[in-house]
Amino acid sequence: MSLTRTPSVIFDLDGTLVDSEPNYYEAGRRLLAEYGVTDFGWERHTDFIGISTRETLAALREEHGLSASLDELLAGKNRHYLELAGASTAVFPQMREFVELLRERGVPMAVASGSSPESIAAVLSGTGLDVFFPTVVSAEEVPRGKPAPDVFLEAARQLGAVPGDCVVLEDAPPGAAAARAAGMRCIAIPYAAATADDPAFAAADLLYAGGQEEFTARAACDWLLGSRA
Repeated sequence: MSLTRTPSVIFDLDGTLVDSEPNYYEAGRRLLAEYGVTDFGWERHTDFIGISTRETLAALREEHGLSASLDELLAGKNRHYLELAGASTAVFPQMREFVELLRERGVPMAVASGSSPESIAAVLSGTGLDVFFPTVVSAEEVPRGKPAPDVFLEAARQLGAVPGDCVVLEDAPPGAAAARAAGMRCIAIPYAAATADDPAFAAADLLYAGGQEEFTARAACDWLLGSRA
């Protein structure tokens, strides 16, 4: 598939634009501890990277037999996460540079994330990334989260873009699979090294198997804008 028009770029947020996974892990750990679950570790958290917060909590609720409703769990995790995100969320330096390069070149951009609208807004405003992204879509606003394509298709719709002219940046296999299902190109930057050989990443159009340490803004920009016919 070649891009014959100016591409639109859709970014996943957590683990792609910002290193928020430690905060999400800690928010989940604190929440589960409130219900007596004390063995929730980082490795278990990584099983849910790329999955929406609602779907993650639904799985953990069933796994641990929690009596709280899903809405209660969502509210609790969002409360913990917003406290943590407000204190510290780091933007990956090369991602910030990439976003700045795309804006200089007039490339339309959006964020499409599995996080809640409140969490997305807090992170974007707290990091100053909000000025780059007037178009933001949460998985809570569409019927299905990743790996279903809904959140990316909605972002494309809001951008007024044809899915085939969109390029998605993703750090997790479910997101890369969602991009493929949406008929979009994908730049994959695995957050967890253990997932780098996942089949969903193997199908990506551009793979930085070494993650953020390998990603460079200018090389990605050259690839993206050079991929038009």
